[in-house]
Amino acid sequence: MTSQAFDRFNTLTVHASTNMKHRQLRVNEVVKRELSAIIAREINFQGALVSINAVDVAPDLKSANVFVSTLGADNGKSVIDKLEAHRPALQATLSRHVVLKYTPHLIFHLDESIKRGARVLEILDDLGTRDGQNE
Repeated sequence: MTSQAFDRFNTLTVHASTNMKHRQLRVNEVVKRELSAIIAREINFQGALVSINAVDVAPDLKSANVFVSTLGADNGKSVIDKLEAHRPALQATLSRHVVLKYTPHLIFHLDESIKRGARVLEILDDLGTRDGQNE
């Protein structure tokens, strides 16, 4: 392979890899948006606000990890259980709204990142208050 051909090959490989990453990000975002809308329309969570924080669709499009956060729910596990019970219907509706080669198998995970972030801010505020009192 000549140097010029090798350079062209490398350029195409990098470009294809970048496009695949962008495509994957777009697929993740579209699935997240549509799934959020479907859940808001079709499932009622008594006294809880449920939001989809992130969706990570596998590169082969056969599975998707869905990260869910809850606000006002005493038990996040009950929300995940309810989503798991509705999973076949959610996947069927998703397949009608988002056309992909495969409809991903949805795997729900409770996302505690918002609670952890709030706790970190609370600790930082507490430390700032203590420093102010010691001076």
